[in-house]
Amino acid sequence: MTHEGKHGQRPSRRTVLQRGAGVAAAGAATALTGPPAAAHPLPSPRSDALPEAVAGVRIPDSGPARQAVRLARRVSSETLFHHVMRTYVFGALLFDRRGVRYDRELAFVAAVLHDLGLVEEFRTPAERFEVDGADAARRFLERLGMPAERVEVVWDAIALHTSVGIATRKRPEIALVSVGSGLDFTGDGLERIPSDALDAVLTAFPRRGFKQEALDTVLSLCRTKPMAELMHPFAEVGRRHLPGFPVPTLEDLLLAAPFDE
Repeated sequence: MTHEGKHGQRPSRRTVLQRGAGVAAAGAATALTGPPAAAHPLPSPRSDALPEAVAGVRIPDSGPARQAVRLARRVSSETLFHHVMRTYVFGALLFDRRGVRYDRELAFVAAVLHDLGLVEEFRTPAERFEVDGADAARRFLERLGMPAERVEVVWDAIALHTSVGIATRKRPEIALVSVGSGLDFTGDGLERIPSDALDAVLTAFPRRGFKQEALDTVLSLCRTKPMAELMHPFAEVGRRHLPGFPVPTLEDLLLAAPFDE
């Protein structure tokens, strides 16, 4: 769909995320350095239709990993499912090439579940989508019997994945989800991905209209629960495309504060 709107001086969501993702990729990926990971041929698919590895990045196959994939497949569109898978592979490619050590199962589960809050089944009337997704993931993993301390890492990774400057100061599993999702959303940091690896990722998990589906989803959130976007980057999309979008800006909030000056 196409919408027309005013273009003011405030930066767009793409600009904000590009700036943040650049900091994330540089900061988190250089936390530990080492030789680039060796390239590996793509093995044959497993019974769940996921390859064992993509671009040399192993796809975890533990019980929680398989259950997370099943949930994400069930509730997501194919386009969204491919996005969460690319999130893991892109983040892992950046971290692996620099020798960053992380818990692969934990990073994978968090990446696969990180956009549950965009799905109608898990949306609440008032929470940010990141919190909706983190809460849904927590309930799901608790039912699986995952230890509480591991569940909390997944919760943080999902809740913070759009807060790049915060996520990249946390443990690497949390940073990886932010960096990987930011790269897939804006392309920032894509120059660090070798061309053959990029081809392998996009072959395994093609984009198939991701940009338009993502924009439509953002606008859906802005229409159905606008105040959840208060001080959120998505609010800029709502202001640009939705006439009468009711969410105040930071400036509006500041100037409306009930103090005499």
